[in-house]
Amino acid sequence: MNLLLIFAQFCKIGVFAVGGGLATLPFLFEMAAWDAAWDASLSPEQIGNFLAIANAAPGALGVNTAAQTGFALGGVAGGFLAAAGLIFPAIIIITIIAKVFEAFRANRIVSAVFAGLRPAAAGLLCAAGLVTWKLSLYNPAFSVWYQALRWRECLLFAALFAGIRAFKLHPIVYIACAAAAGAALRL
Repeated sequence: MNLLLIFAQFCKIGVFAVGGGLATLPFLFEMAAWDAAWDASLSPEQIGNFLAIANAAPGALGVNTAAQTGFALGGVAGGFLAAAGLIFPAIIIITIIAKVFEAFRANRIVSAVFAGLRPAAAGLLCAAGLVTWKLSLYNPAFSVWYQALRWRECLLFAALFAGIRAFKLHPIVYIACAAAAGAALRL
């Protein structure tokens, strides 16, 4: 595996994934579809599994998912370079912005650029949510219409969503409940 390619790919993701860790997902799913360049195969299901692990692990979601993807593609060095590649552009961009932001804060063009980035971030997050929904709840192997959804997973999703909205407990409680329910229901 070309470690430089891993670093470059994640630098590209770091530049364009505006909106945080979930905004990296469309790019990661694109990487899974772009399998020819990688020595190891990378499937959308693996990305979904990486996302689940990254959500349960401490740290930034995007960096955790990048590290797991890089590890799958290039071992320990690949995991390190993927995480470094993802955060490298942010460090450079934030440093530059911090130096010049005060001078341009009242500039109409700068304000318009930031106003345009908000919908872009929302679009990336929605796209990531839809892909995650499809991986988690949709059954691509259905033969009749009522098998299109994974019903047990949908019920678990609905119960967790309702619990989150009603009780507002720490996220680890919901992760533990989901893990226990997944084991009990043999999802």
